[in-house]
Amino acid sequence: MPRSFRSLRAPFIAITAAAAIAGCGPQGGPPAGGFPPAVVAVQEVKPVAAPVEFEFPAQTAGSREVEVRARVTGILLKRNFEEGARVRAGQSLFTLDPAPFEAALARAQADVASAEAGLAQAARNVKRYKPLYEAKAVSQKEYDDAVSAEEIAVAALTAANARREEARLNLSWTKVESPISGISSRALKSEGSLVSGPDVLLTTVTQSDPLYVNFGLSETEQSRFRRDAAAGTLVLPKDGRFEVAVRLEDGSTYAKPGRLVFSDERFSSTTGTSDARAELPNPDGALRPGQFVRAILKGAMRPNAITVPQRAVMEGPQGKIVYVLGAQGKAEPRPVGVGDWSGADWIITSGLQAGDKVIVDGLMKVFPGAPVQVGDPNAPPPGAPGAAPKADAKPDVKK
Repeated sequence: MPRSFRSLRAPFIAITAAAAIAGCGPQGGPPAGGFPPAVVAVQEVKPVAAPVEFEFPAQTAGSREVEVRARVTGILLKRNFEEGARVRAGQSLFTLDPAPFEAALARAQADVASAEAGLAQAARNVKRYKPLYEAKAVSQKEYDDAVSAEEIAVAALTAANARREEARLNLSWTKVESPISGISSRALKSEGSLVSGPDVLLTTVTQSDPLYVNFGLSETEQSRFRRDAAAGTLVLPKDGRFEVAVRLEDGSTYAKPGRLVFSDERFSSTTGTSDARAELPNPDGALRPGQFVRAILKGAMRPNAITVPQRAVMEGPQGKIVYVLGAQGKAEPRPVGVGDWSGADWIITSGLQAGDKVIVDGLMKVFPGAPVQVGDPNAPPPGAPGAAPKADAKPDVKK
């Protein structure tokens, strides 16, 4: 580098640094002359009747879940359904080998015929002995023996009929039917397997319309509900009949709401919660049993509640705070206590009162004690495309 250039470089840097320092205000403060006040939107606090929601982790379950088992022992001959498909009540799901049961039914029918013949013979004997007994041609014992034989024949026929009915039932049970309509599970036994009666599970069928949503209510939550209801700060739906919505894993809400149908009085010794159940319509099978969801209880209300938008509540060093518009037009931080959500708002339990003006938009440029100007923080600056024209601007008139 030439010496003449080096000799000019040092004064140039010094002048530039001095200019930069002169352009700054006090240490850490705004430039000389100050920035204009930040434009913010405010919302005046007014007590309202705010609907509140309570959200709990939950899991879906079929309203009816049945196990399909055979009632008789036999060889599994055929599976009559498609796994995972919808089946109807009374539909045959499995077929056991019917041959042994058909033979048993034939024997039972033969026994019935034999018993009927024996009864007919006994009845004829009684008919023949009766006039002889009245004519003193046979003894009392002979007549009594004939009557007893007829009674024994009647009992034998009754027993034979019962065995035939049992054989008929056993034969019908070789077709294992679904007790309800619903969605079938996978088959747990394949063709050729020996099914040893009801102790062997073949498959399950789940009715998913309506669908149950099961969740737990902790003792602390229930105590808070009762305490707030007694204090008049919470109004619960009549008879505790909450409307229940379901939020899915992807954050979407199931379109068809349901209702709370059961709440157990007992608490679990292991979880400390009591079981609760909601029932939802599920005609198109959009929800499947076993899904993990969020149950949202709706229908409660907090009268005379102080609410602010959730975006206005920030996390401070000592907890949650909001900024309020002070008397001198400056932003003042205010510690607040928060309660339940009401839609997109927080319910404020402490720190605010009616008439306070809370800053809800434009908070990115706000700090404690900063002067602010009420307006639309999202409006484009003057002169920018789309900005409103100045009041003293003259329209451009083309001649």
